[in-house]
Amino acid sequence: MKLAVLSREPINYSTQRLVSAAESRGHEVLVIDTLRCYMSIASHRPTIHYKGDALENVDAIIPRIGSSITFYGTAVVRQFEMMGTKTLNASLAISRSRDKLRSMQMLARKGIGLPITGFAHSPDEIPDLIQMVGGAPLVVKLLEGTQGIGVVLCETRKAAESVIEAFLGLDTNILVQEYIKEAGGADIRCFVIGDKVVASIKRQAAPGEFRSNLHRGGSAEVAKITPEERKTAVRAARVMGLDVAGVDILRSNHGPVVMEVNSSPGLEGIEMATGKDIAGLIVTHLEKMLIDKPKRVEG
Repeated sequence: MKLAVLSREPINYSTQRLVSAAESRGHEVLVIDTLRCYMSIASHRPTIHYKGDALENVDAIIPRIGSSITFYGTAVVRQFEMMGTKTLNASLAISRSRDKLRSMQMLARKGIGLPITGFAHSPDEIPDLIQMVGGAPLVVKLLEGTQGIGVVLCETRKAAESVIEAFLGLDTNILVQEYIKEAGGADIRCFVIGDKVVASIKRQAAPGEFRSNLHRGGSAEVAKITPEERKTAVRAARVMGLDVAGVDILRSNHGPVVMEVNSSPGLEGIEMATGKDIAGLIVTHLEKMLIDKPKRVEG
């Protein structure tokens, strides 16, 4: 097969591992800077050009679309889809997962466990919004935030009112969520490929920090998950329509709750912690996708 990895970071761990795993299986691999792609949008013969040449005879792509380029990145993935190229994660699925509000609404509609979440536009509604999620402490999240950036823990009602008012005053979209204290600053990253959780790790926040992101100094270790957590992770990925996803779960007193479904989950943390060849499993799944007929997507 001729594969293309859409990535702006060719020396990134995840990119290099995917290239290595594909090449070891005898595939030809291109690493393509997503923002350097440009398109001819025509009904008779849609094409994608890259650095002056048409990209032709690409059997499948592995999108590694950063959150900052979601709009252009998903447009490139759609163009490949128009050309009949198989894509590991579809453009629509990536768009769904990147829209935090939309993804929460879709997961809620399917009955998947979530933290109590509020969304409002007017500062006049702040008191009731805080009450809606159970009062302080609570978490305020920017809809456009990623890797823990734009996430604030408000430990008192007064602090919550001030933070929410400040964000709304800047005309910024935010979510207000209940704080799952019993999680103890830890979450579970479930790596889903197809209909299986192939690996899971527990990410623990650094001392004095409540965000467990590895980019923020968190640590990772192998996690043993329950059947309910496994089922929740697979269902969450399926609702988004993602074949490969990182599903972040908190262990609450009322069962597992999904915090986020990531369409471009990093490989370094989970491969280092588990010792599993996740990149190889991704390439193997992509090979299977090229043979199997498209399956129905829930959601």
